[in-house]
Amino acid sequence: MRGEKLTRLEWRLAIAVAGFNALSAIGGGAGALLTDGLGAPRSILDSTPFRSFVLPALILLVVVGGTQTVAAVQLVRRAPSSLLWSAVAGFGMIIWITTEVMMILGFSWLQVLYFAAGVLQLALTFALLGIVSWLPRLELGGPGRLSTRR
Repeated sequence: MRGEKLTRLEWRLAIAVAGFNALSAIGGGAGALLTDGLGAPRSILDSTPFRSFVLPALILLVVVGGTQTVAAVQLVRRAPSSLLWSAVAGFGMIIWITTEVMMILGFSWLQVLYFAAGVLQLALTFALLGIVSWLPRLELGGPGRLSTRR
C-alpha cells in the first residue's frame, strides 16, 4: 500500500513537472518570438550563431515545448510510451539550458530553475521505471490502473 501511494505521488509530480516545463517553454518561445527576445538585448546573441531571436524562439517553442507537451499528455493518458517521452523531454530541457548557458556566456536564476526541472523530470522518470531500486516500479496498465512491483 505504501509503495502504491508513493508511485501515485511520483506519477502526479511527473505530470506536474512536464506540464510546467511545457507551459514555460511554449510561453517563453512564443513570447521571445512575438517580442523579439522578451526584452533581452540583441547583443546577448553576439557569441552565438544567431543574429535574431527567431530561430532560438522557434526551437524553444516547437522542440522543447513540443516534447514537453507530448510527455505531459502521454503521462496523463498513462500511455505505454509516456515514460520514454518524459525522459526525452527531460534530457531535451537539460540540453537546451546547458547549450543556452554555453552560447550566451551568461547566467540567470531562471536557467537554474529550468535545469533543475529537467533533472527532476528525469529523476521521476527513472524512479517510475524502477531504475532507483528503493522506490516501487510502476506497471502501466491503462487509464486509472496503477500497480506497483518490487
